[in-house]
Amino acid sequence: MTSLDKPTEDTTADDDNRAVTEAALFEAFGGVRGMVETVAPGLIFVTIFTINENLHWSAIAALAVSLVLVVVRLAMRDTVKHAFSGVFGVAFGVVFAMMTGNAKDFYLPGMLYTLGLGLTYIITTLAGVPLIGLMLGPVFRENLSWRTRNPGRKKAYAKASWAWGLILLGKCAILFPLYWWADTTKFGWVLVALKVPPFLLAVWLTWVFLSKAPPPIDVFAEMEAEERAEEERKAALARERGERGEAPAGGRHRRRP
Repeated sequence: MTSLDKPTEDTTADDDNRAVTEAALFEAFGGVRGMVETVAPGLIFVTIFTINENLHWSAIAALAVSLVLVVVRLAMRDTVKHAFSGVFGVAFGVVFAMMTGNAKDFYLPGMLYTLGLGLTYIITTLAGVPLIGLMLGPVFRENLSWRTRNPGRKKAYAKASWAWGLILLGKCAILFPLYWWADTTKFGWVLVALKVPPFLLAVWLTWVFLSKAPPPIDVFAEMEAEERAEEERKAALARERGERGEAPAGGRHRRRP
């Protein structure tokens, strides 16, 4: 082995870890389509309201766009969790706005959800079970193994959860004052503008922390390996008994002639 072999192997392992991390984050957060599904309803709402200041038409259009996105997902036989979450969020916003007659209340459920999610990231991290690890553990096929068997990865999840929590709370610190004193149009455009950049920043920081962390422990592969080993052990034991002329376990012994 030359002196260059080990760095090459380490570089390949790092590249593999980054690729796995990118794929997992793309799956977990929905990628480009997930961002479109998050932004489109609010963008349609504020655009129509800016043009005609009609709450009903704006709300109906936003809800219709969310439903169309779900139909597209279903037609493509793709996962619909991101689209469905968008529909529920828009539906709650429509109900709030219709009940109060205030167009800004269309955004209130999403803002409260963002506030609650930001606090959850912080609280779970302080409790030693960072939320981002709970979310991504199954995606990486490691489940909760990072909590006790992979301290470096747990530390990375904690950093990522802190990043998500602080970014979301910072977003709330901007939006809630605007909710009280800005008019609906200005508030809506600011909210739409803050949809993607904070999200991309949080995802990028998560990628940075996890790509530098130890690779995940594939607990599913471990369980499959244990099952195969157990089957091989039973098969070997059966062959050994067959060579000795013994009956299978649990069967009756026959006297050899």
